Amino acid sequence: MGSLDGRVAFITGVARGQGRSHAIRLASEGADIIGIDICADIPANGYPMASRAELDETIALVENAGAKMLGTVADVRDFYAVQAAVDAGVAHFGRLDIVCANAGIAPTAFREVSIEEDLDMWSAAIDVNLIGSFHTAKATIPHLIAGERGGAIVFTSSTAGLKGFGGSQGGGLGYAASKHGVVGLMRTLANALAPHSIRVNTVHPTGVNTMMANNPAMTAFLEQYPGAGPHLQNPMPVSMLEPEDISAAIGYLVSDAAKYVTGVTFPVDAGFCNKL
Repeated sequence: MGSLDGRVAFITGVARGQGRSHAIRLASEGADIIGIDICADIPANGYPMASRAELDETIALVENAGAKMLGTVADVRDFYAVQAAVDAGVAHFGRLDIVCANAGIAPTAFREVSIEEDLDMWSAAIDVNLIGSFHTAKATIPHLIAGERGGAIVFTSSTAGLKGFGGSQGGGLGYAASKHGVVGLMRTLANALAPHSIRVNTVHPTGVNTMMANNPAMTAFLEQYPGAGPHLQNPMPVSMLEPEDISAAIGYLVSDAAKYVTGVTFPVDAGFCNKL
């Protein structure tokens, strides 16, 4: 018996990285998965996004964990694409209980960029990280309320959603602004949805061993960011966390063990936020 037996989770950015890890973790606890990923590159982002083949691999891994998954190619920047995927998933599985708004990008370029590049990086970060989170909430909340079983929403923010860092270029500023914005979205929805017993929280990772953190543009940025070193330095003796470390926090926040935990900014950061 798993802690999430019979439940259904919707996860964005599910094809690889943290999204894939969350899907496997929740599947291992008994939840079936509705998942979406863009499966296409975003020019302003500067590192490759996931592929359709990676989405298919996630589906296979979820099934290996003993659950079922409906995986769809969809862009969180397109509300109607998100809504269609959610509606199809709920029609397929019959319910929705958990939402993980995980999709995110971190555009960086530690070099001189044109104003057009700067604006594009800012817009890309805001559109995916913040507007995409809003679209995810907007598409899923009606199903959570209609189920009359309560539920849980977790937005993936960042240590950059609690502290002021990221440099002065559009990508870093957009990342920090979007991740702070997600906290405002979470806090407001936590109040609005509490009467429905729908809990809403954010999780705030430090650097995680995914493509977002391990790509040439990010490495060059961090090597030149004041006080960062090769990666943002954590007080605990670990340079980067693994996706599964964040999934453990997600597993708790969406479980009945956290049935009265809502409106919380939950750092999984090896002490990073406490340090700054």
